[in-house]
Amino acid sequence: MNQSNTFWRVALLALPLSVFALIIIWPLLSSFYYGFTNWNGFSDNYDFVGFENFGKLFSDRLFMSAAINTIIWMAIAVVLPTVLGLSLALLIDSHVPGGPIFKTIFYLPICLSAVVVGQVWVWIYQPDWGLLNTIIEYVTNDRFNYAWLAKPDSALYSVIVAWSWQATGLSMVIYLAGLTAIPGDLLEVCELEGATTWQRIRHVILPLLTPATVVVVALSVINSLKGFDILYIMTGGGPFNSSDMLAMHMYNESFKKYLMGYGSAISVVLFLVALTIIRLCFKQLKKVDEIYG
Repeated sequence: MNQSNTFWRVALLALPLSVFALIIIWPLLSSFYYGFTNWNGFSDNYDFVGFENFGKLFSDRLFMSAAINTIIWMAIAVVLPTVLGLSLALLIDSHVPGGPIFKTIFYLPICLSAVVVGQVWVWIYQPDWGLLNTIIEYVTNDRFNYAWLAKPDSALYSVIVAWSWQATGLSMVIYLAGLTAIPGDLLEVCELEGATTWQRIRHVILPLLTPATVVVVALSVINSLKGFDILYIMTGGGPFNSSDMLAMHMYNESFKKYLMGYGSAISVVLFLVALTIIRLCFKQLKKVDEIYG
């Protein structure tokens, strides 16, 4: 009986594990290998260059700019969806009229693909007839046609706002789940003791939402590293590489300049950074789970 179970386990896992190895493990290992070569992506003739590609990273102005933009993206992508998601969750949990409807509306963007979200926000930012400029024109009663995605000073932050708009719904749902775990009796006692709404939020609700906050921050950091698709649709890393990030820089070096070896080195660095961050996030999640059970 045990041998039969083992056979079926192996048989059923063989196909999905083979597909996983083919589309995930093999490209990952190939990136490590080609990162030490000068392969152009097509030719069979390439040389082993050692750590030359990795050394080039530190003298590459575009790489350093992309690294700084990635850090900025991660920082804002953690703060904005976390604060907005928490605010919306507290508002809906306060039994505001139409709460279930608002919850559905705020969650809908997370159901859309990043490509769709990116294209919608391209229309919103459109200089001549976009929704944002139209609203500003109505409020100021003056002509306003600012090109949000075509200006180096605003392109990156415009994309971050679009990404955060989509990510806020997930943060809101996680916080709503955390709020349901807070005993209502505890909040009633605080109210009877004369605690204000802000005091209840600061001294009772926020500390008890620590596990939810750790999950939200961890998911925000991990998802922010996968922000290639919406960035590609909205700016492509431009203008003048002002919104370029590591994933986009890797794509440009590999598939536009055909420096596949150098692009592979960038992907290795990005993978190691992501692996380190994910490890820290899971370590923090484990610590929170031990404290709060």
